[in-house]
Amino acid sequence: MMGRRRVKISLAAICMSVATTATVSVGLHATVASAFLVAPSHTTTRARSQPLSVSQQQDQQQTTNNAASSAEWIRKELNEFTPATNVARAPVNRVVVGPKEVLVYDTSLRDGTQGESVSASCDDKLKIAARLAAFNMDYIEAGWPGSNPKDAAFFDRAKTELTPEIRAKLVAFGSTRRKGITANNDPQLQALLDSEAPTLCIVAKAHLWQVTDIIRAKPEENIEMIHDSVSHLVSAGRTVFVDLEHFFDGYKFDPDYAIQCCTAAADAGASGLVLCDTNGGSMPWEIEAMTRQVVKHFGGLVTVGVHCHNDCGMAVANSVTAARAGAGMIQGTINGIGERTGNADLCSIVPTLALHVNSTLQCQDNLKEITSLSRFVDETLNRAPNGAAPFVGKSAFAHKGGLHVAAMERSPLSYQHVDPLDVGNEKRILISELSGRQNIMDKIREVGVSMGEGIASERATAILNRVKKLESKGYTFEGAEASVHLMILHATRGYCPPFRILDYSAQVFDSNIDSASRILAKEENAPTGISTSMGPIIAKGPTSRATIQVRTLNTQDEVYEMGKESLPYTDTLEVSDGSGPVDALASALKKALLPAHPYLESLELVDYKVRILDPESATGAATRVMIEFFDKKKDETWTTVSVDRNVISASLNALVDGFEFALIEHA
Repeated sequence: MMGRRRVKISLAAICMSVATTATVSVGLHATVASAFLVAPSHTTTRARSQPLSVSQQQDQQQTTNNAASSAEWIRKELNEFTPATNVARAPVNRVVVGPKEVLVYDTSLRDGTQGESVSASCDDKLKIAARLAAFNMDYIEAGWPGSNPKDAAFFDRAKTELTPEIRAKLVAFGSTRRKGITANNDPQLQALLDSEAPTLCIVAKAHLWQVTDIIRAKPEENIEMIHDSVSHLVSAGRTVFVDLEHFFDGYKFDPDYAIQCCTAAADAGASGLVLCDTNGGSMPWEIEAMTRQVVKHFGGLVTVGVHCHNDCGMAVANSVTAARAGAGMIQGTINGIGERTGNADLCSIVPTLALHVNSTLQCQDNLKEITSLSRFVDETLNRAPNGAAPFVGKSAFAHKGGLHVAAMERSPLSYQHVDPLDVGNEKRILISELSGRQNIMDKIREVGVSMGEGIASERATAILNRVKKLESKGYTFEGAEASVHLMILHATRGYCPPFRILDYSAQVFDSNIDSASRILAKEENAPTGISTSMGPIIAKGPTSRATIQVRTLNTQDEVYEMGKESLPYTDTLEVSDGSGPVDALASALKKALLPAHPYLESLELVDYKVRILDPESATGAATRVMIEFFDKKKDETWTTVSVDRNVISASLNALVDGFEFALIEHA
């Protein structure tokens, strides 16, 4: 022990000597990996905040080289006497300058979960982290272990439940030490180290007004908080990034102080300076100019990153612009989730950098998985996907106008900026009253119906006229492609539907007309707590019953006979109860079809929408019903539509189309 102690004292003395020969702006971490090196005082930081001349930079580079050679043996000694830890190594340990190369830093699991109605359990976070790692994100910021038990539990479970490859990408988030205490006594900095994440990111104020009026610290005290915190974490062998909160607004307010905050972090050993547009109010040209200044000031000695919010709808543009100005790391979230109006959307940034800016990204080989990743995150977080999202939305490559579709036949580039397959999406041709004959022709080819060009053209014209007539009555086929698919099949000679409805009826019954008491009842057939002169009111379970008779093809070995005639079909009568007439009809229809079509067992109804088309007609109004179906086996959804002045009839027609589509396309 004494020998080891003497080595440490000797190393500290030598490191002090080396440190005094290097200047602040060079950034000692670029040449001496050990954080035992002591940084100079920050009293001269303001004077050094201006860009250095070429000769000054050359002098400092020579000094750096001398310091590096003197410190080489120090690293060897430290490696010999410092025990190994089980902390995974960070993925990147070099300076990256954009736009030629850009690191992608995902903060969906931390900043993204600050969005309204966005919540993820610890299990959800583990699933999403694994999926982000499979996509090959450079960094995955998974939470703030010092702020809540769930994030602390995530990092504890990650140690055993995630592979070393995934753990190597994890980032634990925190903040600088608090005022009035030392870094080694700050519990939340200790929580960062306890997470065993290889990379740590801490937030620091970079706006003078925020420092003096919001956290009420002295300007020089904030500088010390940044330096002490980074130095403490780096000395533990971690890669450290600093999110410089309110940087762009702070730079406009006092550029010297904003740069001093950056310099304090870099001098203490930070590997990345992340410039934050925290309030989301900066414009692209401002982001570009200020980012370029910071990149130029630090001369390739530290990676500069950006973190943009979308309050002005500029987060993606600001992020891409920053990369163009030299930022080598972009922070963002999947689908742009985040507080207020959200963060920069990585599902737009990553394809834009890869396909339009030609940046080198670690994840670009997996670009075809980004649509799937987007939908996986939405599904895990129980969010409805944004159909209009660039690149990954359902409507991103949807074409409706007839002239557009005709042009697309000649060249897909006429109305698409990239091939949808490059991002794992697909081209869609929408059918509506605005469609042209070419839209229908494309749909006929997509369905796979074989017919001559002349016949196809004739059928397309007839179907188009039918679509326009139905839409004038309230139908809409843009979101009900399964109904269009069936319309084409029914217009094809020789098509035989897999079943036919012979008749049906639906009854509604109830002994309690007080709907409020039914809703308040917690259990079926349980007392509502409401008493009357006739006794307590009981909340009933099913309130509807449906009867349906269905004809299906005979799939049995023997053929049933009726007199002398063979019957290639069989009729089935089924009855089912439900919480309403549509629920009862859906249940009865499924029961009637299952013997002949057992595949329907995997079919679920996931959405049911009703819209009144002419409310002025009151109870006689036409009703549009749209039903969304989900195939559990194939993980696919489709939607059907129907319109009728009888909501039960409209619902049954949409149900029939949905079941028929399932049997034709999925069974």
